[in-house]
Amino acid sequence: MGFFGKLFNREKKEKLDAGLQKTKEGVWGKISRAIAGKSKIDDDVLDELEESFITSDVGVDTTLKIIDRIRARVAKDKYVNTAELNKLLGEEISGLLAKPSGAVEVAEDFTLPKTGVPYVIMVVGVNGVGKTTTIGKLAAQFKQAGNKVVLGAADTFRAAAIEQLDIWGERVGVPVIKQKMGSDPAAVAFDTLNSAKAQGADVVIIDTAGRLHNKVGLMNELTKIKNVMKRVVPEAPQEVLLVLDGSTGQNAFEQAKQFVAATEVNALAVTKLDGTAKGGVVIGISDQFKIPVKYIGIGEGIDDLQVFNPEEFVATLFSLQ
Repeated sequence: MGFFGKLFNREKKEKLDAGLQKTKEGVWGKISRAIAGKSKIDDDVLDELEESFITSDVGVDTTLKIIDRIRARVAKDKYVNTAELNKLLGEEISGLLAKPSGAVEVAEDFTLPKTGVPYVIMVVGVNGVGKTTTIGKLAAQFKQAGNKVVLGAADTFRAAAIEQLDIWGERVGVPVIKQKMGSDPAAVAFDTLNSAKAQGADVVIIDTAGRLHNKVGLMNELTKIKNVMKRVVPEAPQEVLLVLDGSTGQNAFEQAKQFVAATEVNALAVTKLDGTAKGGVVIGISDQFKIPVKYIGIGEGIDDLQVFNPEEFVATLFSLQ
């Protein structure tokens, strides 16, 4: 790795450390207090750990899984001090965040495989989670990595969604394919892929309507969009990216449940982690739904959307070097 590569990685790590500071204080701060003055990891410490994880929105099922694993490891290996528990927690949680078989590939950066067809990302999620902003940041990062990007404004339910995507397109310098409010979202997606193919685009990002009031209607709409896109690019969409707001904690679990039921989600983006102590939700959602977290949002800047690295995430959370 060259000098500039090292600088970039150091800057990325510093942003990650800053973005996860509140979660780190919430999770590891509670754990540190729980084991202060203890010479061994006993049931009282495990109870404190359990409470720490649940209040950090890791989720009950995932928390119990972690505690059971730690209890078994402690019984076997006799871990007794803070540094050893730190390492133990890191190992067990990294295991939960491992990529499930058959999941979408997660690269280390924003490069894409050259397959001769556009890589199509269909983005889903409720209004207010940072969906359109995430699309804009993704477009910027993909373009910066040398890819030709096209955006599709298939959230025709809200005029504001089309306008917002248009603003991002102008800001980033990528084309946005759109129609008027109320148009058929599938028609917008169809036009977007045709335009992308004609332009020789590397990646297409399709925005979709963020509403859950009628799950059957949502499922039908997303299925129609996917089927229409396949007429242009048979492999599309290679990625169905669900955007979740990390600051909503358990609400994010419920949204994930709804969208996983409505469509074939195979990647997650968790936003707004910098403003919350509930970043443990990343661990719980990844474990419960067996869908990899691909991106995390840790700030307002375009480059504050990072490709998720489980090892770096765990190392930051538990102060591991």
